[in-house]
Amino acid sequence: MLESSLEFLRCVRCGSKLELNAFKLDKEIEEGILECKKCNLEFPIIDKIPVLWDDFTAYISPRKKLGSKLYQSLENQHLKKFLKSSLSKNPHNEDRTELEERWSKIYENSRNSKFYSLIKGSIDNLPKSDLVLEHGCSIGIMTSYLADSNKMVFGVDRSFSALQIAKKSYKNNLDYFIADSLSSVFGKLQFSLILALNILELIEPMELLKHMSKQISSGYLVISEPYDFDRGTNSVRKPLDEFTLRTTLNEFDFKITAKTKKPSYLPWNLKLNPRATLNYKVDFIIGKK
Repeated sequence: MLESSLEFLRCVRCGSKLELNAFKLDKEIEEGILECKKCNLEFPIIDKIPVLWDDFTAYISPRKKLGSKLYQSLENQHLKKFLKSSLSKNPHNEDRTELEERWSKIYENSRNSKFYSLIKGSIDNLPKSDLVLEHGCSIGIMTSYLADSNKMVFGVDRSFSALQIAKKSYKNNLDYFIADSLSSVFGKLQFSLILALNILELIEPMELLKHMSKQISSGYLVISEPYDFDRGTNSVRKPLDEFTLRTTLNEFDFKITAKTKKPSYLPWNLKLNPRATLNYKVDFIIGKK
């Protein structure tokens, strides 16, 4: 975590400013604690990544294998005790660690997909921004790219494995956080550019759109979506199609750009393994307030 990021972060429970206790520091804070004095909540920073979850035990519960790996890597005794305590409270849940590791590798192997070059080309035409946020940033393909031309860029994702890959590329205006995209990680901070690429089937769409709308008073919202809502028990309650999505954005005071008013079909190819590729045709929308 960049020390400079502290001024932008807020407690996800009460919105108060956080205090930093850094245990291991080089160019970034590698191990530490972010603390909310009002809520008495502690948010650990492990392997340069802050976990800004309202209940850390609830985050690590379905990731017990990840927790064990992180425990072995930690040097600071306070963090080791904090993590051990959280792991000991874990109920028996299906572990997501290997699934998140697998998908992180799939995204890494697919980073040269034509999809990203098409998105980059469209975003290059937008004004440069002081503050940029990507929801569901995964391994940081787009966040890292945006940091080359914008002042400060943040990425939020649930996958620790993905952010470990993202953090391999250091830039002094780029930072990543483990968080629920619907939580108030940044309080009432306003962004001039927000990305949400291919995540509406993972986070309740209407709730996410409403949340992102509150994060932009003047700026651009960039969304792409394959509308793959058939995810069994993980499916969202209220799926959107390409027409409902555009109508909803209009209701949130976004004006759809002329080039993205009609549904599009951008190729997004994910290399699952040497013998299998998942091929999507992705819709792409840019909304402006």
